[in-house]
Amino acid sequence: MTSQRTRNRLVQRLREAGVSNEQVLSVIASTPRHVFIDEALAHRAYEDTALPIGYGQTISQPYTVARMTEILLGNQQRLGRVLEVGTGCGYQAAVLSPLVDRLFSVERIEPLFSRARNRLSELEYRNIHCSLSDGSWGLPEKGPFDGIIVAAAPEQVPSALQEQLVDGGRMVIPVGGEQQKLTLITRDGDTFVTEILEDVLFVPFLSGIQR
Repeated sequence: MTSQRTRNRLVQRLREAGVSNEQVLSVIASTPRHVFIDEALAHRAYEDTALPIGYGQTISQPYTVARMTEILLGNQQRLGRVLEVGTGCGYQAAVLSPLVDRLFSVERIEPLFSRARNRLSELEYRNIHCSLSDGSWGLPEKGPFDGIIVAAAPEQVPSALQEQLVDGGRMVIPVGGEQQKLTLITRDGDTFVTEILEDVLFVPFLSGIQR
């Protein structure tokens, strides 16, 4: 269930679902999703579904990861500095890694942070920098960022995150409570242009560090 053929079938499903960025699909095909989840669930790693990773969190379904990544890239082949809010198990970071120069990823749940940091290090992702942090404040000391990707849904977009975008930078974030919308925010000088994209379902965006 972890063979290249299995991964290729997943990529074909994503393509049929509307993911069109071939660069992103190529990264999905080469990223070992099974190592980011519990061994007992490894046989389901290349299904297009979210799976539990503990602490009330999930690894996002591959479609969502691929879709958010291609939206973040826009018409760029590569981004410079990117912030990920919500490292989780590290899978989204692993997909972003080949497509960015430097990725700064923050996670508020300490056991998930430690596990993801160790796993990404073992897999030799050298351009990912993980921090244990409350994601609502972003990482201003490392910004500004060409892109920000958020893996939990706030009721409203945190203004601190918007302010950490470069001019022309893009943020992809799910917004809402019971009904959530994937949202693209693009900075244009001091203005932030908002585009509502599609329905999504993410865990809620919470503040504070959980030990």
